[in-house]
Amino acid sequence: MTSGIEPIYGLDDRPALPRALVLGAQHVLTMFGATVSVPLLLGPVMGMGAADIARLISAVMLCSGLATVVQVKFGSKLPIVQGVSFSFLAAFFLIIGTTSAEAEATGVAVGPLAMQYIAGAIILGSLFEMVVGFSGLVGALRKLLSPVVIGPVIMLIGLALFQHGAPKAGTHWPISGLTIGLIILFSLILARTRRFFRLFPILSAVLIVTTICFVLSKTGAFGPGHPSHVSLEAVRESQWLRLSPTELLLPWGMPKFHLGFFLAVLAGYLASIIESIGDYHAISYMAGKGDPTPKQLSRGIGAEGIGCFLTGVFGGFASTSYSENIGLVGLTKVASRWVVLLGAGLLIVLGIFGKFGGFAAAIPGPVVGGLYCALFGLIAAIGIQQVAKADLTSDRNLFIIGFSLFMGLSVPAYFAATGSTDGMAPGQMLALYQPTAQGLLGSLPPTLAGIVTSIGSTGMAVAAIFGLLLDNLVPGTPEERGL
Repeated sequence: MTSGIEPIYGLDDRPALPRALVLGAQHVLTMFGATVSVPLLLGPVMGMGAADIARLISAVMLCSGLATVVQVKFGSKLPIVQGVSFSFLAAFFLIIGTTSAEAEATGVAVGPLAMQYIAGAIILGSLFEMVVGFSGLVGALRKLLSPVVIGPVIMLIGLALFQHGAPKAGTHWPISGLTIGLIILFSLILARTRRFFRLFPILSAVLIVTTICFVLSKTGAFGPGHPSHVSLEAVRESQWLRLSPTELLLPWGMPKFHLGFFLAVLAGYLASIIESIGDYHAISYMAGKGDPTPKQLSRGIGAEGIGCFLTGVFGGFASTSYSENIGLVGLTKVASRWVVLLGAGLLIVLGIFGKFGGFAAAIPGPVVGGLYCALFGLIAAIGIQQVAKADLTSDRNLFIIGFSLFMGLSVPAYFAATGSTDGMAPGQMLALYQPTAQGLLGSLPPTLAGIVTSIGSTGMAVAAIFGLLLDNLVPGTPEERGL
């Protein structure tokens, strides 16, 4: 059964190469803003300098391209782009905070050590995702994870990032405010009448404001110490090409594995799986094929697991399907796999071209802060959109949603003892977790205490656990649960 939509280019169509390259480049530009924002957020928290952040951005682009090729060629075989997932950010912050103490004790840099533990957690989680996908468990998992469960989890992805919005934007409000204003102007006003701004609202705003900062930096208005100063240090220090195996494979060192970190990222994997299942339905519909088959869903999730495994090996972050690019397919009516594969090829080239990461790392902090203010609230709103699929007149659903969301915010505050980590270094955050964990867990073995602390300190994991238990134990019809 088809969807009734007639794309200009179907799944197997191959537009002429020049046109296909332009269409593929559109996919790269569409996902650029969201993809680059994650390394720009996590890099400074890990104490990375401009050169290391440039390497991180290059690794992320390379990983996104490789994961997209796996998805389109061997997974769902739908024209769907893979990129960095926001679902894992809370777990990554926990890993960074915890490993900072180890880095201080051993005298090593926080960034590489944290990335080794992040790679280990991603790799272990990817094996879980591959099993869920290729075993056919996707259907059973979908019944357990209703919108009542997944909605609060996605909301917490956005809400947990509040301390990285205004504090970063507030380092220079004129520039961050201009960034926010342009994003609103382009995406909500001009996008209604101008197709260009409908496709590239975030990229346009970032490029315009960064150019203004560059000009003001050159004229001396924004000196070297100014928050909005544009420094090209990362560009100068970056290599033209990253071709050495040691630069591409395990660029931060051998992965380190920690059971608690693995359990912390599982909530991110569960959220990513559910989002991707919805994305597969949307992209299949836009390609004129109707609903995807169960086999497609299973292969797609399994392929995402392979993509995440590759991101662990090549030094990036966990990947997932990108809804922004699905919207692009709907706007352009270009559903060609060939076009998306060319876009993936461009991502791989950008990942190997080291200077590209240097230019992206030169974006000033206030511009990035404005971008966070505009983006992270949208993530929380997507969680609300998920919740709206369930029956919100049901007292059962309202209690489970509210309880899961509240506990996802409150339990991590309890584990943090004082409840506030604003402005703290990652190493200081660990010092807050330990006294409460010791008091709560008593005589439990240190390893088990660490696992419980890792889970309890991750809001998404807490919300997922409470939501899963209540939604599947308290009676409710499939319609009521939004299935």
